Order: sequence, then structure tokens, then C-alpha cells
Amino acid sequence: MKEPLRSEKHEEARKRVPDELKGVFDEFVEHYKLAATKHHGSPFISYVVLADMVNLGWRCTGASSERKE
Repeated sequence: MKEPLRSEKHEEARKRVPDELKGVFDEFVEHYKLAATKHHGSPFISYVVLADMVNLGWRCTGASSERKE
């Protein structure tokens, strides 16, 4: 499978995450990108913040659910 194209900032932040957590980071980035686009019309992401959150223990705890607001 071909590696996805990533920006330099994305790659730099991804390198801050241990190899065993890179999948967690990648999933978090995709979920955040979808939510940012939905709510703000733009997929702006601070990759370094997401990397820090994964390193601090953030993990997806289960299937997502859409909440009605």
C-alpha cells in the first residue's frame, strides 16, 4: 500500500510519536480533519498538538456516534 502524501509539518509531528502509536496518530488526524471540515469548512490541523495528545495518552475509545446539537 502506498504511503499517503503528508506535509512537512505533518511528517515532523508524526516523528514525535513512537512507532507503536503512529496508527493512533493517523486515525486521530483523519477524525480531526473530518470534524474541522464539517464545522469550519477547512481541514486546518495542528499536527504537533495532536501528536502531544497521543503522547499524553489520548486514544479513541470506541465507535463514533453523531450527537444532535
